[in-house]
Amino acid sequence: MSLLVKNAAAIVTCDDADRVLKNASLYCEGGVVTALGNTCPQTADEVLDGTGMLVYPGLVNTHHHLYQMFSRNIPQAQGLALFDWLRYLYKIWAGLNEDVVRLSTLCGAGQLLKYGCTTVFDHHYVFPQNCGDLIGAQFEAAARLGVRFSASRGSMDRSVKDGGLPPDSVVQTVDEILRDSRRLIETYHNPRPGSMRTVALAPCSPFSVSADLMRQTAALARASGVRLHTHLGETRDEERWCLETVGMRPYDYLESLGWTGPDVWLAHCIYVNQEEIRRMAASGTGVAHCPVSNMKLSSGVMNLPAMRKAGVKVSLAVDGSASNDGSDMLDELRCAYLVHRLTWGADAPDGYALLKTACRGGADVLGRSDIGSLQTGKCADFFMIDSRLLDLAGSDIDPGSMLAAVGYHRPVDATVVGGKVAVRGGRLTGIDEEQTAAEARACVRRYLANL
Repeated sequence: MSLLVKNAAAIVTCDDADRVLKNASLYCEGGVVTALGNTCPQTADEVLDGTGMLVYPGLVNTHHHLYQMFSRNIPQAQGLALFDWLRYLYKIWAGLNEDVVRLSTLCGAGQLLKYGCTTVFDHHYVFPQNCGDLIGAQFEAAARLGVRFSASRGSMDRSVKDGGLPPDSVVQTVDEILRDSRRLIETYHNPRPGSMRTVALAPCSPFSVSADLMRQTAALARASGVRLHTHLGETRDEERWCLETVGMRPYDYLESLGWTGPDVWLAHCIYVNQEEIRRMAASGTGVAHCPVSNMKLSSGVMNLPAMRKAGVKVSLAVDGSASNDGSDMLDELRCAYLVHRLTWGADAPDGYALLKTACRGGADVLGRSDIGSLQTGKCADFFMIDSRLLDLAGSDIDPGSMLAAVGYHRPVDATVVGGKVAVRGGRLTGIDEEQTAAEARACVRRYLANL
């Protein structure tokens, strides 16, 4: 199967040379870019008219909780800080099942696709008793959408009775967690270039898991060749909990458990100091930056300029739907630009640097060299927007910085994943949106019936 984008107004490659190709074409075969520029074939199995179009590498979302899609905008949870917010919502999440997770993945990952995201990592860590195969339900939904999907086998083994936040009904034993982790790696993980399915192991956070679970999870992940992920440094409450409970700061605690290195990335990292940032960079540990969630929960602002200066691998992510209330990487990109301009002034990254964070940075923290930029030999993952729109008039002088500095607030014209069109004319091609939305609303009514 071949696909040609013919005569695009501009192709922003985000490659090492930061090329922006004007009046150029893109050709791919077998899901891989094979030609760029003015030397492309003039026909293909499918041709997309690039007239007036700006073409960008697919965005890579490195931290999400798609199951939260159906617990958004609940009045009782609005205005709560993280710990109280979690305590309230765990009572709802105890009702998760395959149907909730399948439909919330269709809706959340579907929205991400419609806003230019081609690779989604989801951090799922809530497994109520007898809930079914939740990760299997996610992979099924992702396949229907045509999105590149990385699932985590998250976990919690420290409940309220052990000094944690979650109720007993959503925690598991270390043996249960490791057994299911092995099953999911064996069943779904595909490490080959171009893979549409990967698995990471991801205990939830220092305050919801035991040291034993962290150590054994790291050993299993490294023996199996998969990556490690968790939350870290999101709030002052977490910092206090670690100091009072384990006698160490959060990052020191992770280091003591063997949880740093090039196969590890951490969500948030707001409350890390300059010395910890230096050690993070030296170890190759990555970060998923989630500015909208951090603003909504009043958690704080990550020191992105310091991390960039130190050489930390940083990516962009929307975080859980209920702590963001949306799944829109373009919105995340714009908000990241604004909050860092507000906080750090002239030291803040420019719009193009943030675009590269959202695509190249995501590929780096996920350990993938086959995505993140538009280059021959890499996956044909990209999205297209029409520069001729009224609301973009006069804004595309610098298409590389436009998405962050100006913003784009509607579904994209096309999203292509592995050379296949997943969004056309702002609509998903893999599912019936109206039917799925109706099924989702009915599911939400059942799920929240006792609220």
